[in-house]
Amino acid sequence: MSHDSTAAPEAAVRKLSGRRRKEIVAVLLFSGGPIFESSIPLSVFGIDRQDAGVPRYRLLVCAGEEGPLRTTGGLELTAPNGLEAISRAGTVVVPAWRSITSPPPEEALDALRRAHEEGARIVGLCTGAFVLAAAGLLDGRPATTHWMYAPTLAKRYPSVHVDPRELFVDDGDVLTSAGTAAGIDLCLHIVRTDHGNEAAGALARRLVVPPRRSGGQERYLDRSLPEEIGADPLAEVVAWALEHLHEQFDVETLAARAYMSRRTFDRRFRSLTGSAPLQWLITQRVLQAQRLLETSDYSVDEVAGRCGFRSPVALRGHFRRQLGSSPAAYRAAYRARRPQGEKQSDPDGSPPPAPPVLQQEQPVPFQTRRTAAAHAVGATASSLSDAGRPGAELYVAGRHSLPGQRSAP
Repeated sequence: MSHDSTAAPEAAVRKLSGRRRKEIVAVLLFSGGPIFESSIPLSVFGIDRQDAGVPRYRLLVCAGEEGPLRTTGGLELTAPNGLEAISRAGTVVVPAWRSITSPPPEEALDALRRAHEEGARIVGLCTGAFVLAAAGLLDGRPATTHWMYAPTLAKRYPSVHVDPRELFVDDGDVLTSAGTAAGIDLCLHIVRTDHGNEAAGALARRLVVPPRRSGGQERYLDRSLPEEIGADPLAEVVAWALEHLHEQFDVETLAARAYMSRRTFDRRFRSLTGSAPLQWLITQRVLQAQRLLETSDYSVDEVAGRCGFRSPVALRGHFRRQLGSSPAAYRAAYRARRPQGEKQSDPDGSPPPAPPVLQQEQPVPFQTRRTAAAHAVGATASSLSDAGRPGAELYVAGRHSLPGQRSAP
């Protein structure tokens, strides 16, 4: 179930029907789909790399609806196959769906259901999970998608066990991934499952990407407020929480401000955001800590106080659980990647205090804080990806793993 899973319960995998072939991969494209996500399975499964030790797949590119298919950027594509070609595939990949609010074509959903019933492996990359969910293939199953869309997936399809923390989820005959780069992770995982570590490693070296990435989506999460909650009465409570993160309060405080019991508040909050209120609150405090570690010279103890943690120990524990690093190590890695000559500043853009004195910050308007949180997540993703980034020597033959890579369970 975890993103590093290499084995799935045998009971979850159906026997492939006689007319389907394991080596045939069908990629289902729709109009309005993002071209980058669409190109990932085409590149992984559609290029002959047998000279590099990668077993060959047979690729079928299929139109999920009448063409021509228009992608992002206004490009027009003509798929060589229609939905009928899916009947030969042992694996069917839905790279992405054009809109999480629009229902997919029923003909495409029927084709996916038939493929699954006949034992084909069904894969949804990023928002492709919404297509799988609309077909009923994720009912009662664990799944993931891009963290930004996970609350919507959980709300729209409550029978799906959405986990926004994972880069990808392998549930045997149905697999889903998070955003763009995680689609590459999942495709590599499929090659690893089919042909072993050496084949996946050879492909990763050709693509110049890590054979496996440790961790999950936690470091990229921004759970400030899903757009669809904006008109809900709880939005005011969430806005208040974001403006007062420097104060010590708990979920009971938020429930009281919403004039609800804790149990009712938990249920309403989860239904609207896809997250438990306590976990959301901790995530927001960690996001604020990241921002202060990146933009100020406050000590870790002072950062803990300014983010509403009851002690530096609490900050360190939650920070490490969510980001896999201590606050001090995170700051050091961030500064190591900062361009020379870039001056450190306080979150409001002013020079840092010397020495910094702990004082109550002025509340930040909700929309400003929400934008700042998103920017902080972007900086965090960049810094964590850059910090300790492996050089090209890690992708040459003979180097099959990355330092600190988590082993498969």
